[in-house]
Amino acid sequence: MEKPAVARNEQIEQILNRNDKLACIELLALDVDGVMTDGSIIIGQEDELSKHFNAHDGLGLSLAMRHGIQVALITGRHSEIVLHRAMELGISNVYENVTQKGRVLGQIAESLHIPMGHVAFMGDDLNDLPAFQRAAVSFAPQDAVPEVKERAYYVTEKNGGCGAVREVCEKILKAKGVWNEIVEGYLQSGYGDKQ
Repeated sequence: MEKPAVARNEQIEQILNRNDKLACIELLALDVDGVMTDGSIIIGQEDELSKHFNAHDGLGLSLAMRHGIQVALITGRHSEIVLHRAMELGISNVYENVTQKGRVLGQIAESLHIPMGHVAFMGDDLNDLPAFQRAAVSFAPQDAVPEVKERAYYVTEKNGGCGAVREVCEKILKAKGVWNEIVEGYLQSGYGDKQ
């Protein structure tokens, strides 16, 4: 009879430790294609024509930034569309054409004076694994490749570009204990957040 209680206590302790780890996050860095988008890249003769972003993800990032979390985008490609989306959301830490995501993640944290123990990264493919190794917490969308999902601290229920980033932002904000305050703020007066 005591074993189930012990197991339940261990589960509660794991949940508390997980929430403590999430509550410490000061920097959330994201891959773009397959995380902020569904991974589709529509290219015309001149350049990229479109990428599909999710408004829920955008609001989640706005909420995270409003509550003191730095956001950075780390992508292996150059995209005017990504630069426009970042500007629209107020994300100034955008790193393009990156081949060494782990190294760049460390440089971003250092430039922002954030210890690596307070850094999270979200990625979906093999080129994101070096950043997974550097970050204290790693997230993967549901449709990430298996090798990434196996190494993720948390795999979202949503796919990339379909609310996965919002799910991560909510988890972090709930762990920090500010989610109910955010919801109450919208009920009382609303905000003009960018989505």
